[in-house]
Amino acid sequence: MGEQCNSVDNEPKVNYFSMEEIKLHNKSKSTWLVIHDKVYDVSKFLEEHPGGEEVLFEQAGGDATESFEDVGHSSDAREMLKQYFIGELDLADRKENSKDVLITTSSSQSSWWTNWLIPVFAAGVVGLMYRFYLSETRTSS
Repeated sequence: MGEQCNSVDNEPKVNYFSMEEIKLHNKSKSTWLVIHDKVYDVSKFLEEHPGGEEVLFEQAGGDATESFEDVGHSSDAREMLKQYFIGELDLADRKENSKDVLITTSSSQSSWWTNWLIPVFAAGVVGLMYRFYLSETRTSS
């Protein structure tokens, strides 16, 4: 089962689960999901989920972070998620996920530049064309 870690005696113990262990919990009686490196047992929430239990079954036993964020859950849904928290993803399994985050972040930054660079360039071209047009109309008169 999950490994417990405690760095200071006053802090609550956190259970750490490996991805291999989480993969075993993909049934209706035991449905676990990983969202942002936190592990949730949503078995008791299956029938209440507004999107239907099938949506949760598709993600059961795996990392549902991307799907969770793509749907755009409300702050109420994020708050409700806390009651199903059972632990965190083992640190060794997080390294793979952080590589994906870095790739996503760098591509997000490049699209940000593209979203600004193209309009600035287009505005410059339009400005030059306007100046050229003005100079042509002045010399014609």
